[in-house]
Amino acid sequence: MQITVESVSALERKMHIVVPADEITPKVEDRIKQAASQARIKGFRPGKVPVREVRRRFGEGILQEVSSEVMQQSYSDAITQETLTPAGMPRIDDVVIESGKDLSFSATFEVMPDVIPGDVSSIAVTKPSASVTESDLNDMVDKLREQRKQYVEVERAAAMDDQVTIDYEGSKDGEVFEGGTGSDQKLVLGSGSMIPGFEDGIVGMAVGEERSLDLTFPEAYHAEALAGASVVFKVALKAVAETTLPELNEDFFKLFNVEEGGEPAFRAEVQKNMEKELQSAIENRVKGQVMDGLLEVTEVDVPKALVDDECSRMRQNMLQQFGGGQQFDENMLPKELFAEEAEKRVRLGLIVNAVIEKESIEADADRVKSKIDDIASSYEQPEQLINYYYSNEQALSQVQGLVLEEQVVERLLEKMSVETVEMSYQEAIQPPQQKADAEEEAEASEEEPKASD
Repeated sequence: MQITVESVSALERKMHIVVPADEITPKVEDRIKQAASQARIKGFRPGKVPVREVRRRFGEGILQEVSSEVMQQSYSDAITQETLTPAGMPRIDDVVIESGKDLSFSATFEVMPDVIPGDVSSIAVTKPSASVTESDLNDMVDKLREQRKQYVEVERAAAMDDQVTIDYEGSKDGEVFEGGTGSDQKLVLGSGSMIPGFEDGIVGMAVGEERSLDLTFPEAYHAEALAGASVVFKVALKAVAETTLPELNEDFFKLFNVEEGGEPAFRAEVQKNMEKELQSAIENRVKGQVMDGLLEVTEVDVPKALVDDECSRMRQNMLQQFGGGQQFDENMLPKELFAEEAEKRVRLGLIVNAVIEKESIEADADRVKSKIDDIASSYEQPEQLINYYYSNEQALSQVQGLVLEEQVVERLLEKMSVETVEMSYQEAIQPPQQKADAEEEAEASEEEPKASD
């Protein structure tokens, strides 16, 4: 077998392979003889079909079949011989398959890049320091009650935050418009579900009362025919219900798997979960800074094949998450939507693997066990889940990958500059980008001229 390798670009290689005819011909002849012993052709007894007849009828197809197998094997052997690591499947070109002649073809593919992790000593990392205070705990208990609030009908005028039941009919220039009517519709006043002025117009109405609301649709409304239009809504109020929060009693505590111990046990369970969330948020914030720093100081060429694979995975995940169990063609979602994030993920994966290799890091078995135990602790039968992880190579590999990432972050932090910053619980659990957006919004609000200016 003759092999020549050409570097097309930094990562792309074009390999030309020639397999001598004397390696192909015997394989073809053996396959023809085998076919002759099994062929059933009209006019010949089973197993007695002459080889020349099989060669005449099926020789070309058998040559193509054998050549395809030889190409696959020779490509694999050539990759090993040239010590190349392809990043994806090859593109096969320049194929020459002729009886009695050498087999030749070209395989074009990308190779995995050589990655040298950059020096992270110049990277500064901010590590939050926070705790769950009594006030934080009280706020969380209030939030849990708010999430399970109910509405109870009352005999009074409608007020903000009430849930009302209404019939309504909208008209433009005296004509009812499409989508402008509703019957027995429930609406929480102040939710912003309707166009500006609609919910405000219901405040103060009594059950059985009807009102006409003169309103204007927003200029940017999605229905072009109604954008900026003046309309009239006739509204009839049929019921008013106010918010009631659940009592802190045994029934409420059972919703959170607290069967005994009353409120102290419930609050202890809530605090434990808050502390786990806080620790996870701090670790993720630190990890994000470490990984961003690693990307910043490391140059790496990214194989397009790996980016395309990651785009496909991201598209499939989105379809599974939002597809409601239905089957959709992933091409419905343009690859460009995922390209930037996919490239970042691939780049980071290559760099992290290089760090693992350079630092000789292996997943700590005790930490893997601890993480699996922690995952299983929230299940009714934790032993079953633990046995599943240790009997399923793919599931165990995922946990080992998480532990490896944690160990990589710890190893890199030893080389970085780390500053501990005191934060409140709320500040610490808020994603950095969300916090930055909130701060920008607050600054912009402060810069706006006041009505008295």
